[in-house]
Order: sequence, then C-alpha cells, then structure tokens
Amino acid sequence: MKRINILVVEDDNDINQLLCNIIRKSGYNAQAAYSGTEAMIYLEASQWDMVLLDLMLPGLTGEEILAKISEKNPIPVIVISAKLEQQTKIEALRAGADDYITKPFDIDEVSARIDSHLRRSRRTWAPSQPKELTHKDLSVDTEAKKVLVNGQELPVTAREYAILVLLLSAPKKVFTKANVFESVWEEDYRGDDNTINVHMSNLRSKLAKANPDEEYIETIWGMGYRLKT
Repeated sequence: MKRINILVVEDDNDINQLLCNIIRKSGYNAQAAYSGTEAMIYLEASQWDMVLLDLMLPGLTGEEILAKISEKNPIPVIVISAKLEQQTKIEALRAGADDYITKPFDIDEVSARIDSHLRRSRRTWAPSQPKELTHKDLSVDTEAKKVLVNGQELPVTAREYAILVLLLSAPKKVFTKANVFESVWEEDYRGDDNTINVHMSNLRSKLAKANPDEEYIETIWGMGYRLKT
C-alpha cells in the first residue's frame, strides 16, 4: 500500500519537528523543509499527498508557495500560522488553502484535521468515479485529476475540485450547504457558512474568468447550490 507523504514547511525547528512527529505517529511519512526555497525544491522533485505550510518563511513566503501549489495538481494544504487576523485566514483560503490552524495549536486537533483531509482526498480520487464528468464546456478528468473549461486546464484546489466532482455527480440535484460541507470536508456541519462561501466564491470566480460568457453554478436561495442548466 502506498505510504502517505506529507511536506512540512516551517522555519522554526522545534515546531517543524513537532509537526513531523505528529505525522509519523499517525503512520505517514514526513519531510521537513525550513524555507520557502527548500520547500519548492521538494515540491518540484516529488509527489506529495499534503502540505503543512507556515506563512512567515525565509526565501519564498507561504503565500507565494500557496500560489504555486494552486497552479499545479490539487494537493491539500493546511496553513499553520501565528497570524490570527480573520482577513489573513480568508485570503489564505481564497488563495488555495484547504484549512487554517492558528498557533499555538493542539496536537490532537492537528492530527485529526490531517486525517480528515486525507480521508476526503482519498474519497475524491477514488477509482469508482467515472473517468470524465462534463457540464457545458466544463469537464473533469477524474483519472488525471484535471479540470478543463473549453479544453483549457483550470487550476483548482483540492477542495474546489471536490466541490465540482460533487455537483457534477448529480447535475440536477440541489446540494444544501450541509450536503456540500459534509461531503467535501467530511465533518459535521455546524452552520459554518463562511467557509463554504469563500470556497464557492473562489471557484465561481475562476470559472467566470475562464469563460465570462457562461455560468456553471447557481445558488438556489434558501436551499443550496446546483449546476446551472
């Protein structure tokens, strides 16, 4: 069975080693990187199942690394940062982060969130999905894990990819926010509309930029979301 490989990008040695120990105790492989430049070397040389990312780094910043990851295949990214501002969290989510944990963090919470994201990621890439899901000029290649609009690849995050797969799997169904959250985040929905709104807004913005003349997702007020016919 393939081992899970997780890259830990954190310049503080003690915190980096703590995160690596959390990962290894869960049975996964951990690789430490202590700067943005070193992280990019690892990202370009190997395939990763997840990245734990600090924002304040020497060399390339965490935000710059996040942007580069979002340009490639969707990899779950958990930001772990001392930055507490709500706007910083929202910007990180919009830029492609799948989760945001503030320092100081709880060890058990970090472990649980890693497991949760990996479960969701494995479900998203499950081979039971049809090879191709399509709607209008939007298509998702579930083998290559690519999203295309009018034949052009659209960079998406792991969560955005999962949202599209969910909507495309049942084109006529209206998915409530609870449906979306529990399917994509694999956690109980407790009314956290902001998290869903940020990811849905970011996805819609990317789709609109790829094809300004088409609308792919519509909001059914008071109910949820579905593909727009």
